[in-house]
Amino acid sequence: MKKNYLFILFLTLTLTVTQYGFSQNNVNKNPIQQNIEGLSIYPNPVNSGKTFIYLTSKRNLTKKIEFFNVLGKRVYSTILTGKELSISNLSKGVYILKITENAISETRKLVIK
Repeated sequence: MKKNYLFILFLTLTLTVTQYGFSQNNVNKNPIQQNIEGLSIYPNPVNSGKTFIYLTSKRNLTKKIEFFNVLGKRVYSTILTGKELSISNLSKGVYILKITENAISETRKLVIK
């Protein structure tokens, strides 16, 4: 009988410790920023003859820009320190841009006509 009480006490303590000791309710309550604040890409769609697009954000930090085709293959990648980005090496079509600024990534669609 004493063995059963010890087992039940051990089991109760184990469940109590795991419930409170490993709880994820105490995670940092600050919201995680998931979007680049004030991100804008213009002109979009880009008409033929234009060789530049402009990427701006509220903080205008250095950005890593990756261009993907509609099949998901990366076709171009660059680092942008200003606002003006040359697209002269891209053909007409639809591209998905992955823009990373200050460890925050966002994707946008770009159409070149």
